[in-house]
Amino acid sequence: MTAPISTTSIAAAIAVSDLTFAWPNRAPILQHCNLCVPRGQLWMVMGANGSGKSTLLQLLAGLLPCPATASIQIDKPVGYVFQNPDRQLIMPSVGADVAFSLTGETLSHAEVRWRVTQALELVGLQELMRRPIHALSGGQKHRVAIAGALARHSRVMLLDEPTALLDPDSQLDLIRTVRQLVDRQGITAVWITHRLDELDWADRAVLLSAGCVRAEDTPSSIRKHLK
Repeated sequence: MTAPISTTSIAAAIAVSDLTFAWPNRAPILQHCNLCVPRGQLWMVMGANGSGKSTLLQLLAGLLPCPATASIQIDKPVGYVFQNPDRQLIMPSVGADVAFSLTGETLSHAEVRWRVTQALELVGLQELMRRPIHALSGGQKHRVAIAGALARHSRVMLLDEPTALLDPDSQLDLIRTVRQLVDRQGITAVWITHRLDELDWADRAVLLSAGCVRAEDTPSSIRKHLK
């Protein structure tokens, strides 16, 4: 069990304390997890299948209810990128899908268009605003999902194995995009991965095993631990 984390001297974008999660009458998926992610950093979460990685991300995003015994504090708005972007892109074109992410906000047409244009510029898709979603590559679809979060001015980005279904060139392109957003826009990102080479892009890494945080260290130290 890791010790509870004090965030009094850390500008934390994410602070998790004593997080244990289980479905009724099931064994815990996460057990006494503590985590503190500083603002403006890219953290990667690694672990075997079933270690609790996706459940942790869903709890951070509010897609699952936080247990009463735990504490989750996170900067909002929060953007979430699924492993398969087809699960979250629902509009027919790139621009329309990013604009759809702003549904519920009180914005003028001009403000919506400005936010969409700005978000697409940040992910390098400004020239594809009218492109049909079905005509995009997997990597481009992920960037549209990220643009939707940027249009909402998300302060934290949560990415669940976003490169799992991509070819090597698209993997590199996507992780470079997220790294640039962290460095240039001050976004905080938590990225789930199974790929050791992706650790090279992270500021810090976490190793989950059987629902517990087994290690939290520099990427090079986590890589040595895994090897």
